[in-house]
Amino acid sequence: MSRFLEVRDLHAWYGESHVLHGVDFHVDEGEVVTLLGRNGAGRTSTLRAIMGLTGARRGSVKVRGTEAIAMATHRVARLGIGYCPEERGIFSSLSAEENLLLPPTLATGGMSVEQIYAMFPNLRERASSQGTRLSGGEQQMLAVARILRTGARLLLLDEISEGLAPVIVHKLAEMVVALRKQGYTIVMVEQNFRFAAPLADRFLVMEHGQVTQEFTQAELPARRERLHEILGV
Repeated sequence: MSRFLEVRDLHAWYGESHVLHGVDFHVDEGEVVTLLGRNGAGRTSTLRAIMGLTGARRGSVKVRGTEAIAMATHRVARLGIGYCPEERGIFSSLSAEENLLLPPTLATGGMSVEQIYAMFPNLRERASSQGTRLSGGEQQMLAVARILRTGARLLLLDEISEGLAPVIVHKLAEMVVALRKQGYTIVMVEQNFRFAAPLADRFLVMEHGQVTQEFTQAELPARRERLHEILGV
């Protein structure tokens, strides 16, 4: 299996604040990996640092073997990475369909609007609705759908289930399963352990800006007690 993402000794700062202290992990092609940890452990900062959205950063971020640590964010994206931030960032004054027509093409193979509607029937129904009129779940689907339009094959998804009704969370879980079957590589930051647990191939636990543990789906039952201590789940 080829390696899609390799992060080595990654440090990052926001101004004077040193938030990542030598993060090490890798993600293989077609794998789903979840970053677990308490708030402030450095999970979102890790996604942002991969994209070049923190202040200073140093270390190594290789995407399919290409070193990206010195690249501007738009160039990192062109390596085939789509980032869905926690705040979603959709254009609220535009309709759902206009939001879908906006993203630039980063690579070939992005989903067509029709393919998006097949995956997210809710968005077809709300195609002409303004962003502000969409429910939280519909906004989240739209935020993910936008990055699928770009041709990105590595998806960085930050807290996509947060604050959403269980029925929507279930739909998002189905989406992750479907994307994995289509060969997408996914790194998720999740507080909702019930949502993340059945979806990921591997789990990385972060504490104080570092990855402190790594385990597979098969090892999950044996780790539950320790995870409960660390995460309070």
